[in-house]
Amino acid sequence: MAVSEAESAVMEALWVESPLSAEEIIERVADQHDWRAVTVKTLLNRLLKKNAISAKRDGRRYLYEPLLNRTDYVQTQSQSLIDRLFDGRVGSLVTHFSENKKLTDEDVADLKRLIKELEDGS
Repeated sequence: MAVSEAESAVMEALWVESPLSAEEIIERVADQHDWRAVTVKTLLNRLLKKNAISAKRDGRRYLYEPLLNRTDYVQTQSQSLIDRLFDGRVGSLVTHFSENKKLTDEDVADLKRLIKELEDGS
């Protein structure tokens, strides 16, 4: 399921807390992105059409909840990025960041720990 960058801001709000009303979602995302309420409501309608979220009537308002799992979304987006930009190779992604001095000492330590865990698990 393709979720745009703008739609993902609404999804993030719902992944943090749900269910939320449209007004609550607007409070959480509109100012951060300089959006008007109508923009957020348009994004909600798009996400409903994509079956990424659900809406349940609660009196005179609707409460929205994510149907799309954040972990699944991140996995799909990550794989798509690696496939498009790095020929599907994680190593090429890491090489890119290391060559462009984008890896901190903490990142390098995390990578070493991960490699050790992978080697020990084999």
